[in-house]
Amino acid sequence: MSQPSSSTARPKAEDGVLPVWDMSDLYSAPDAPEIGHDLARSAETAKAFAERYRGKLAALIGEPKGGAALAEAIRTYEALEDTLGRVMSYAGLLYASDNTNPAYAKFYGDMQERVTQISTDLLFFALELNKVDDAALAKALETPSLAHYEPWLRDLRAMRPYQLSDEIETLLHEKSVSGRAAWNRLFDETMGRLSFDVDGESVAVEAALNRLSDRDPAKRKVAADALAKTFAANIGTFTLVTNTLAKDKEIEDRWRGFKDIADSRHLANRVEPEVVAALVEAVRRSYPVLSHRYYKLKAKWLGLDRLEYWDRNAPLPDADDANIPWAQAKDTVLSAYRGFTPGMAEIAERFFDNGWIDAPLRPGKATGAFAHPTVPSAHPFVLVNYQGKTRDVMTLAHELGHGVHQVLAARQGALMADTPLTLAETASVFGEMLTFRKLLADTKDPKRRKAMIAGKVEDMLNTVVRQIAFYTFERKLHTARREGELTSADIGKLWLEVQGESLGPAIHLGEGYETYWCYISHFIHAPFYVYAYAFGDCLVNSLYAVYEQASDGFAERYFAMLSAGGTLRHKELLAPFGLDASDPKFWDKGLSVIRGLIDELEQGE
Repeated sequence: MSQPSSSTARPKAEDGVLPVWDMSDLYSAPDAPEIGHDLARSAETAKAFAERYRGKLAALIGEPKGGAALAEAIRTYEALEDTLGRVMSYAGLLYASDNTNPAYAKFYGDMQERVTQISTDLLFFALELNKVDDAALAKALETPSLAHYEPWLRDLRAMRPYQLSDEIETLLHEKSVSGRAAWNRLFDETMGRLSFDVDGESVAVEAALNRLSDRDPAKRKVAADALAKTFAANIGTFTLVTNTLAKDKEIEDRWRGFKDIADSRHLANRVEPEVVAALVEAVRRSYPVLSHRYYKLKAKWLGLDRLEYWDRNAPLPDADDANIPWAQAKDTVLSAYRGFTPGMAEIAERFFDNGWIDAPLRPGKATGAFAHPTVPSAHPFVLVNYQGKTRDVMTLAHELGHGVHQVLAARQGALMADTPLTLAETASVFGEMLTFRKLLADTKDPKRRKAMIAGKVEDMLNTVVRQIAFYTFERKLHTARREGELTSADIGKLWLEVQGESLGPAIHLGEGYETYWCYISHFIHAPFYVYAYAFGDCLVNSLYAVYEQASDGFAERYFAMLSAGGTLRHKELLAPFGLDASDPKFWDKGLSVIRGLIDELEQGE
């Protein structure tokens, strides 16, 4: 794929052409002179920064105007982070647009190496800040300009107990390019090059997975067999990647002193391990009344004794499976957002108007969907693989929720805009909920309403039950890896065990399904990320109940929550809504929404 020009990157919705990114707000092309200029300027500034501050922070903070001096240093550091982040965002988005393009792959690799090299001169800053005496820092924070950065310093210093020596931290930083990042790239490029023979047609993984939602059960089976066949033929590579990254994580966790295999993720998410444990326990305890019960109902609706694994996402007999044009999808999401508050729709509309969305399927394009915040000095970009299904409309609503959040949080600057993953999923799931409720309110036909509720239940089961099952699978895999390397069969056995527990007896996990773990990119790119989806879904269920009960002033409080970025913890963010995720009963409230929808479906029988 060639870099889109601004003239082709912004097709009008009525043209029937799916939009592709216009990345010119970052850079015009991989060989744009601005990239070289930004890298050269950053390298020079980083070296000067190191010469000025390395080994001097403790003394600097102790000076009469130490707070103001440190604030000045952080501002310089933040500006460098924004510039380097801009370069890597552009390289990463280009690579995501076609990871089979050798020029894009080389550019991405070269930028990783160059940015890592430059940022090595900055590594000392965070390490040295964590060695500053608590009392001295507290005194310096009385200076308003430094107090602005207190949330960043708070989160930075949470890593203090796990920080290694400067030499080891530098080594880990420099070797990341040839270590974890390289294995991530191998996964992406291998998955991007796979082709699946579905009824004589060679398709990429995203298109093959989409056919598991075909109305024809025979076509679903053909797609499932094609996926299993190709996965099995490449399972050795995915097993090696998984084993290597799990071992890599175990080594670093051991050196840093993390006790639990997910502790580093909890720390990054700024969430207490016991809160996550309560979530996981609540969801697993609810499997029988959620997924087991629903899939038994679905088997009955489809006239089956039990579902095959390729029937899990099959459309219901009364489901409207007509193709939804892009223009209609856009109008649906924006209308739902506007019904909540015009400001939310106004931000989301920018993504359509300015080339911030990439929608069509292409060979080599990243699978799934994401919203990339890039850097505060630019704007986010959304990737979807749009195929005209209702689920694709909901995915668009989800990613635009992220996008709105990222636009609002950008005002916090490069160091504090990022939101912990657990809360980052809140805006996306809320966007989905708004869109679903709008569609449901506009639907009067009982059969279509039932199909819509069933579809929403399936989405919620995929977001809550499936993701907690993924998290449980990861825990089992990483625990077993500590005892030695795992074979493909070992991993497949763990996968079937966890999937069987979560999906229940109404689904038959037949031959071939044991390989389906291999395409889940979150296992590779962000170990233990997946519980954030369940966290966000259950949180939004509770949040939406507050909105329905007292909508006055809710939008203002909601925007304030999103605008906080990473400056506040979940307790502080949820307090204005009267919610507390540390309350063990909190998760049951969120899960009760799913139970209630399944109750409604059962009562309609």
